[in-house]
Amino acid sequence: MTEALISNTADNSVDAAAAGAQPVTPAAAPESASVPLSEAEVQAAVHAIADRSRTAARRMAMANRAWKDRALRAVGAALEENTQAILAANATDVAAGKANGTSVAMLDRLTLTEARIAGLVAALENLANLPDPVGNVVRGQTLPNGLRLRQVNVPMGVVAAIYEARPNVTVDIAGLALKSGNAVILRGGSAAEATNEVLVRVLREALESVGLPADAVQTVDQYGRAGANVLMRARGRVDVLIPRGGRDLIQTVVNNSAVPVIETGEGNVHIFIDESAGEEMAVEILLNAKTQRPSVCNTVETLLVHSGSTVLPAVAAALSKAGVRLHADDRIRAALPAAIEAEPATDEDWGTEYMDLDLAVAMVDSLDEAVSHIRTWSTGHTEAILTNNLANAERFIAEVDSAAVIVNASTRFTDGGELGLGAEVGISTQKLHARGPMGLTELTTTKWIVQGEGQVRG
Repeated sequence: MTEALISNTADNSVDAAAAGAQPVTPAAAPESASVPLSEAEVQAAVHAIADRSRTAARRMAMANRAWKDRALRAVGAALEENTQAILAANATDVAAGKANGTSVAMLDRLTLTEARIAGLVAALENLANLPDPVGNVVRGQTLPNGLRLRQVNVPMGVVAAIYEARPNVTVDIAGLALKSGNAVILRGGSAAEATNEVLVRVLREALESVGLPADAVQTVDQYGRAGANVLMRARGRVDVLIPRGGRDLIQTVVNNSAVPVIETGEGNVHIFIDESAGEEMAVEILLNAKTQRPSVCNTVETLLVHSGSTVLPAVAAALSKAGVRLHADDRIRAALPAAIEAEPATDEDWGTEYMDLDLAVAMVDSLDEAVSHIRTWSTGHTEAILTNNLANAERFIAEVDSAAVIVNASTRFTDGGELGLGAEVGISTQKLHARGPMGLTELTTTKWIVQGEGQVRG
């Protein structure tokens, strides 16, 4: 390593062209003992991984932007070179998922295609083009006694992520962790085990190709649920843990982790059409928000329609034609054209994140009633209003307490890539440290730097 590559204050104009990694063959099954490991052996193995991650994190914290960007581009080049190996491993996982009766929504999340891998490569390039958050001065001042203060962003250290059936998350989280100067430990779940093994191998080899520690990216998948349980209790070895997946996974991590958790939430997402909204805009937005990719967390799950609106027939017809199954209250069902079918909605529908081509629909008589419904059933992820009334838009923004509030646009925009973050670790629905799509800055903490000239406190 050279000083220019280590120092964060070094010239960042160095050419950051990627150094390509050699293609890898499809991964074999993870190494495991011929007999099951004991609880103590799993704990020792996961702790050893975490300790290597901490060593790697110290090196990553010293890497400047040029070096980290070079690594991101090397990872992107390696993904392109190894696309067929990745797809072959993914086909194994998808076939196993189908045989096990995995839901259509989960299979969609599990599946990688050439286009999706190209999207991951593009996201890595976007990350490389973003400013380095490390060293950013949050605030600073000189005190009357002459002390010079700065609060600056610094890496978290060791970031762990537990997620399920989402191999794209392996690349997204690793990329964000690397750019923000962290090391990452991944638990991607058994459903995507073959895919993730190839991806982790590609990531590690790409890091080594540019002189960064391979241990900046590690996995505990080979230790199964036992490994995940140890990871959740590795306080002091792991600095922060991020769960990403369904409600059961997230709540398991939140309730059992001794490591500080940034909670990502399920998306029971609402759109409210007020009486002033135009038909063409409402139809286009609802189709995009519900049907573009139903299995993801920013897809709309409940539609609220003002009783004075005239757009319901057109919106319902367009959704029905697109294959959306409506779960509607009595007033909506009475107002629908006879040709459009809708199941009676229940309280269970208002609280359901379908992640499929299903939509709960209710009629409300006012903005107040819409906001009340959202407050009752929302998971705090994303809510949108379609309106031509500025006062209604401003009230909706002020009164709805969710991580993202959208006016006259699709809820699908609640996404780190779409909002200019390059990628996202997840979408936080909590209020401490991070809220909404979590990008580079959200994987940093701050450090106070105090510089003096011999001052002492009186």
